[in-house]
Amino acid sequence: MALDNSIGKFNVAAAYEGKAIKTPESATVFIVQNGRKFGFNSQLGYDTFAKLNPSLGLGPTFGPGSTVIIVTAQEAATIVDGGFVNDNGIIIPNSPAIAASSQMMEESIDLRARSLANEFVKQIQNQKVQAASGRVFTRFEPVSDILENQQVQVTAGLFTNNAATMSAIYTSSAQSTTSKNYYYEAWNGIASTSEAQFSVAYGHRKGSGSSAAGTLNDSPSRAIYSQYRLLLLNPGDTTFTFGDGTSSDSIYAINYNRARLKDRLDPGNWQMTLAQLSGSTVPNASHTGSNVKVNTPTPNFITLIDDSGDVYNTGTLGAGNVYNVVSGSLTNGIFNPSAPRYYGLMYPSLGVVILNDAVLNASASFNTVSGSNIAGDNAWKLFTSISGAMSSSVNYAMQARNIETITSTHYFVRVKNGEYNFSNNPTFTTGSVGEFSQATFIGDPKTYLTTIGMYNDRQELLAVAKLSQPIQKSFSIETLIKVKLDF
Repeated sequence: MALDNSIGKFNVAAAYEGKAIKTPESATVFIVQNGRKFGFNSQLGYDTFAKLNPSLGLGPTFGPGSTVIIVTAQEAATIVDGGFVNDNGIIIPNSPAIAASSQMMEESIDLRARSLANEFVKQIQNQKVQAASGRVFTRFEPVSDILENQQVQVTAGLFTNNAATMSAIYTSSAQSTTSKNYYYEAWNGIASTSEAQFSVAYGHRKGSGSSAAGTLNDSPSRAIYSQYRLLLLNPGDTTFTFGDGTSSDSIYAINYNRARLKDRLDPGNWQMTLAQLSGSTVPNASHTGSNVKVNTPTPNFITLIDDSGDVYNTGTLGAGNVYNVVSGSLTNGIFNPSAPRYYGLMYPSLGVVILNDAVLNASASFNTVSGSNIAGDNAWKLFTSISGAMSSSVNYAMQARNIETITSTHYFVRVKNGEYNFSNNPTFTTGSVGEFSQATFIGDPKTYLTTIGMYNDRQELLAVAKLSQPIQKSFSIETLIKVKLDF
């Protein structure tokens, strides 16, 4: 065989066309295609190429029974090198002409693969359609159908029927005489038709201003002060310290009804007005009972708000957020904001307002009874001051709102066109063979969605969502319904 001319080279290549060859001296395997040899990068490349080209009859390689033909190094050298075969079994030529041929082969394989994939997708879709026609429930996809932990803050009026203002308060015969030694409940009407809205109390760190008789020297005022100190102050603090740096052993407290408070009192939406009392005209020890009344004929009025709107207030002292109670109004803000008058502290998360009795004595003539073992009935002074302001003008009504954080989970119920078009309702069919009760349903059945049931994995009904009106469903209509569950 002539090996040194072009004809001889062509004859050698033609003899091994479509065959895998290697030489005894090397483990490298080539595939001969179109008169050129292409080396395999790996065993994986050869196996993949063999599977993609079953017509070549290539079998296992590098072992007994191999279909790889052993040729001499001289014969292998006469075959022109055309490129290589990658691990995907694709011929990568080093000639533009061969590259074009290889690309055509690769595109053909790609088209075939696409055709098979499309056929598979079509089969799956047909199965879904067949299954959907008789579907009675659909499982939610956690990622696309469920949106968890959605939080929104809702505000409402603090008082009964979500009223944001309260223009009159009353005591109640339902409250015992003994409890009135500690606090007074403020109701929004007579006891039989109203509710308690808040309570007022007086506390003294050493027990002054109330009688200790029958209480083992632990007077009501001392019990009240200790209770609020433990509830509101940091461990180790023994007295209340106010915005101007002063501390007081004597306090007045307003405690809003917990049922009305929800999550917390809404800072920036609270306002209260106090009327000046008659204390400046009555001796201290005698400023009790009927002597406690609004000063006449022209009392002063003090309107109080919290300073949550002050950008310099961090509101992070004590038990949760704490704000100062200052003179001002919701309409005009803090009075003299550069040098406000501090009246007390507000604890929104607990619905408690603490007032400094020294400031009330000076500004509103409370004349707090401070003697030892004297039934000063000081809580009645705060009740009278608030009630007197309310009765003087509608502008002096107490204003307050609450805040509630509602956490929700949203479920997106996606009813596709091929789903839920049939009903188990007995009126949907008729006769012994289950024919449609309406002839127009043949080929185009229609149902109406009215209720969505939420089930767990054990198919136990957990919740029911009712639609405001029925929604028509057919093969030509798809529906998306959002179900919101609040916690």
